[in-house]
Amino acid sequence: MFTTIVWGTDGSEAADRALEYAKELATSSGTRLFGVHVDERFTGGRSTGAPVLADEDELRSRARGQIETARTEGFDASFDILHCTAGRTAHALAEFADSVDADVIVIGTHGHSPLTGALLGSVAQGLLHRAPCPVLAVPPVHALVHA
Repeated sequence: MFTTIVWGTDGSEAADRALEYAKELATSSGTRLFGVHVDERFTGGRSTGAPVLADEDELRSRARGQIETARTEGFDASFDILHCTAGRTAHALAEFADSVDADVIVIGTHGHSPLTGALLGSVAQGLLHRAPCPVLAVPPVHALVHA
């Protein structure tokens, strides 16, 4: 059913859980798995060009390692880094998914309340409105336990 899967990662435990779901979906022969990390940068003021996440290099390296592991497990997987200004991660992921003709985008959610999500911004929420394909949003463990 799925031949092109995009896994969006921010290096969090939620993204790690989402990778497991992406791999489950990618078990059929001929399925491509794209691991995608978005490097957000501040614009304006003194911090122009600085990464939003202080540990950006570590996150990038970790995600690259996860995709390398997926390759050794037999997946047709590749890793891409996208660059955008702060707050445009959902746009960047949606555009990437469109460019590779993705069948699904798999991401982890952090389980923020609606208010916190509105204040901090929610990539999952943005993708639900912008993605050219279905979005599988994997909730955090505590959300599954209390459901």
